[in-house]
Amino acid sequence: MISTVVWGTGNVGRAAIRAVEAHPALELTAVLVHNPDKVGRDAGELGGLRRPLGVVADDDIGAVLATGPRAVVYAASGDIRPDDALADINKAIRAGAVVVTPALYALYDQLSAPPELRDPVLAAIADGGGSLFVSGVDPGWGNDVLPLLISGLGTSVDVIRCQEIFDYSTYEQEESVRYLVGMGQPMDYEPLMLAPTVPTMVWGGQIRLMARALGAELDDIRETLDRRPLDATVSTRTMGTFEAGTQGAVRFEVQGIVGGEPRIVIEHITRIHPSCAPDWPTPPDGDGAHRVIIEGRPRIEVTVEATDEGENRSAGGNATAVGRLVSAIDWLVNAEPGLYDALDVPLRPAVGRLGRRQP
Repeated sequence: MISTVVWGTGNVGRAAIRAVEAHPALELTAVLVHNPDKVGRDAGELGGLRRPLGVVADDDIGAVLATGPRAVVYAASGDIRPDDALADINKAIRAGAVVVTPALYALYDQLSAPPELRDPVLAAIADGGGSLFVSGVDPGWGNDVLPLLISGLGTSVDVIRCQEIFDYSTYEQEESVRYLVGMGQPMDYEPLMLAPTVPTMVWGGQIRLMARALGAELDDIRETLDRRPLDATVSTRTMGTFEAGTQGAVRFEVQGIVGGEPRIVIEHITRIHPSCAPDWPTPPDGDGAHRVIIEGRPRIEVTVEATDEGENRSAGGNATAVGRLVSAIDWLVNAEPGLYDALDVPLRPAVGRLGRRQP
């Protein structure tokens, strides 16, 4: 059994506890938390399971890493604390652990990551003998392994388009929704996530990774942006009220330009209420989906809808990101220490999990 630590118990960490507990090759040996109110609580409770797991949450990072875990699922956010996340991850790598995480966008395509990010990770790997694999859903499998797999079904490929189409009122991370994405803010507010060059910083690695896999040479990466205000005030279950006239919908593209044309496109269409921007693409049932469209011959369209935690579509997306990472751990443990990306790590089948149910 591979001793595994889950670090962080928020939206991603809850799913990580469940995924590690369900994996037949992994043993959950510790849970690290930052919130003192969670210290001493059982991992089963923190993971939303209906039974205790006999592992209690701890906030002593040094003590947990000193036990020599073979793997760490780093589930703490890196959106607004990238330097702290990098420092945490390097500590775990130096302790000899295989680390999987969605937290560092620039390392989704590790070959194009800036030296100031990549070099400390490589130094930690050299010092401690651990490994790192960074992936998610979008960025992540929704715009790397899935579109690349589907592209191979085509005779000719003109454009690969990856879409995330979501109702953000189901996304239980208010600070990100209101301030990073700008929902509910005045239309002259510039959200950090939508500022020029930031979408390329987050999703450009995925464009480069797909181009590398396809043997295509990128001329450039470009961005487009459109925003719409709410026509009426709306109330949400998780984040309260969003006023009329404030930002209610966002649509942007990160485009990989090949031969002067957008050929690899990552597009986001996000709303805080389905009444905003009804002329934009919508998911099949109104809540949210990831979609890949291969324009070519034949034209291929695949839509993925995932639900978890009471039919919640955002929680479902988090769970798929976690599933990709946790399923990679045993492969990484058997591989040489290193810094890996989605082209290195195979998408693993659910070996040993068919028919197993979690209470």
